[in-house]
Amino acid sequence: MLKKVPLAMLLTMVSFNSFSAECGLVTIADMNLGSATLVANIDAFILEHGYDCDVDIVPGNATITATSMIEKNTPDIAPEFWTNQIRATLAKGGEEGRIVVAGDLLSDGAISGFWVPKYMVKKDPSLATLAGIKANAKLFKHPEDPSRSAFMACPAGWTCQISTTNLFNAMDLADYGFDLVDPGSGAGLAGSMVKAYENKEAWFGYYWSPTAIMDKYDMVRVDFGTGFDRDEFENCTIIEDCENPQVTDYPAAPVQSIVTTDFSKRAPAVMQYLSKRSFTNAQMNQQLAWIQEEQADGDYAAENFLLKNKAMWSQWVPKDVAKKVATALADL
Repeated sequence: MLKKVPLAMLLTMVSFNSFSAECGLVTIADMNLGSATLVANIDAFILEHGYDCDVDIVPGNATITATSMIEKNTPDIAPEFWTNQIRATLAKGGEEGRIVVAGDLLSDGAISGFWVPKYMVKKDPSLATLAGIKANAKLFKHPEDPSRSAFMACPAGWTCQISTTNLFNAMDLADYGFDLVDPGSGAGLAGSMVKAYENKEAWFGYYWSPTAIMDKYDMVRVDFGTGFDRDEFENCTIIEDCENPQVTDYPAAPVQSIVTTDFSKRAPAVMQYLSKRSFTNAQMNQQLAWIQEEQADGDYAAENFLLKNKAMWSQWVPKDVAKKVATALADL
């Protein structure tokens, strides 16, 4: 039987003091998520003004960016990887010595799960449990067929579609009248939650944190009653078309910054910064809520964060770098 090696061991962090400190041209992946776009632009500003790097932000997504880093040695930095979702690809890159973990973007990890609005749980605490959801399935009316119940799933094509489908089947939710509803897009999923919340209607579905919605709306994560089974999760829950899925909770998911090994050797000073640059879920939720409210693009969001949170980001860099970044901010 193949013994699993922890991803953190495969993507071993290199010694920061082993190599010369040149920066030069740096490419940073924008993974097209609110938090990833924010951090890519924060990194770009700090690296450009604090470390004298020449920075390019390039578009990316998890699978394409990971493959490109491993096979083409570019981009240099991917600020946000939900590493559980592409574990095999990242492990391969780590084994081959092509990529390394630079640090944890979220100190407490990302949180996924099935959720219901808090106002429902206040009326009936049992709705915070899977058993309570099943017993009250008729509350969660299907938007197109009131005789059925709706579970709002992860959009088709997203990696989380696999886990939500397997867990839906493992929980036998169809036997309780639920249909697995594809919201069509991330916006569709968010919109369904917002609509229900604003109208104080029932809602049951998959979501995750950090997100702007989780800062704005009080949601309760449903207790599956099983705890987390790592073997089940890694060998079935996240495997497409697993034949006999069992119920297991979602783990706190590592959200990490990954860099190419070549870059880690070329820019140890930047690696020190990346190892310290970190947010809690609550801190990131606040930033994402502000971005959504202001409809801010990446540049504006990063500048706003840096202008208002010097006490936070100045802990990520040496004093001379912090001074250079502050000077650049004063010139905006």
